[in-house]
Amino acid sequence: MDKHARPRLSLDMLKGFEAAARRLSFTLAAEEMFVTQSAISRQVKTLEDQLGLPLFRRVNRGLELTAAGHTLYGAVSAASALIDDATDKLLGAKGRTSVTVTTAVPFASFWLAPRLHRFAAAHSSCDVRVVATNNPGEFERDGVDVAILHYRGGSAPASARRLAPDEVSPVCAPALLKNPAKPLRHPQDLAHHVLLRLETLIAGRRRVDWVRWLQATGLSKLRPAGSMNFSHYDQLIQSALDGSGVALGRFSLIAPLLREGRLVVPFPEHRVAAGGWHVVTAVSSNEQKAVRAFVDWLHQEALDAHRDITN
Repeated sequence: MDKHARPRLSLDMLKGFEAAARRLSFTLAAEEMFVTQSAISRQVKTLEDQLGLPLFRRVNRGLELTAAGHTLYGAVSAASALIDDATDKLLGAKGRTSVTVTTAVPFASFWLAPRLHRFAAAHSSCDVRVVATNNPGEFERDGVDVAILHYRGGSAPASARRLAPDEVSPVCAPALLKNPAKPLRHPQDLAHHVLLRLETLIAGRRRVDWVRWLQATGLSKLRPAGSMNFSHYDQLIQSALDGSGVALGRFSLIAPLLREGRLVVPFPEHRVAAGGWHVVTAVSSNEQKAVRAFVDWLHQEALDAHRDITN
């Protein structure tokens, strides 16, 4: 066998890698692929061995792609989009349509997924494919029709339509308010509590979500009793629900948990604006009837959700 021959990469390995690269988590990729976490880990390790290059690096209990990983992910995701597009065209010939939407993992988990059954009921001939990733990149290149992206201030492009404003404020389990030894009536009381922090990597820089809120409330020098750091928003919110500490909640995402009383806002007067979610439609998809119907549905859902929050 020629030692310089190109390695034959199996489709299963590439599918496992694509899911892990998109979710930046072997665990979440395993859940999506209906396999074990160790199976995804083995697939990625075999792929790295065949290529002779590392594809991921571990950072603070999370993952990020190496330069080689970014290169391979771009190629694999583009190929996957081509296959999906061909499949969609074949299905379309039978009277079915499809919409591919990409958004951040928290928005997909907390906002979009719980509502999709209503779109499916109203548009039974349209299939929706959700690509949840915290690195949307050039989404049009990847065959995506609609992107739901978060922008701060005036940073949204002219083509973006505002979907939902966002505000943040500390949230916690109701039990934390009932401990007289550790009151939680004023922002300064956070010094007696554990802060649950979300760490995100943006343009190579690590950002911690509490920084802006503490600055806005004049508490940039506050030192909490402790902290727990998370790389995924669902993990952070679950820890808040479990009473592990105080999280910075995004009202656009956790409104149902607040309405149900599973989370509470100890300082309701200290809500800080945090940009908002916007819808961007691929130029090539603008005139597709199914895409227009999906975007219209998104805005109606956002309007209904806003009414629920303000009422």
